[in-house]
Amino acid sequence: MRDPQGGDRVAVGDAVDGADVVVNALPFGAVEGVFAGLDVGEAIVIDASNPLTPSADEAERSAASSGAERLAGLTGSSRVVKAFNTTGSANMADPAFPGGAAAMLVAGDDAEAKATVCDLAGALGFDPVDAGPLSAARDLEHVANLWIRMAYGLGNGPGFAFAVLRR
Repeated sequence: MRDPQGGDRVAVGDAVDGADVVVNALPFGAVEGVFAGLDVGEAIVIDASNPLTPSADEAERSAASSGAERLAGLTGSSRVVKAFNTTGSANMADPAFPGGAAAMLVAGDDAEAKATVCDLAGALGFDPVDAGPLSAARDLEHVANLWIRMAYGLGNGPGFAFAVLRR
């Protein structure tokens, strides 16, 4: 089947079949419809989404779990890693700043999956930072809300990122 722009369209299951890494960058409201019951096999699932309302005014989160934890429940995968959700698109394209690289916080329960995502973040120019287990994804989603508030609500614009400074 062809899409209106002339590209090939495939079923989601076919797109992830045999993949090493699957990235969820969907609007949060679409995640359940796409991932419920989806067999991701042994793929690492990077959750770059944030549980926000369409206006991004507030989070659609529960105190009990993060969006990443809900994604892990939908897929049944223990290889879900939260990352690439705490900064804007311009910083994704260029994470270098005069003071150093933007931090990329990474949370997950599978050590190998988390290490792979850290390697990917580093290859893209970020400073990968292990933020702990998947339950820490709740904190990363709060960091994303803070970044959005600072960038747009407080008028700083999207040209900034968070960093982790070490001694």
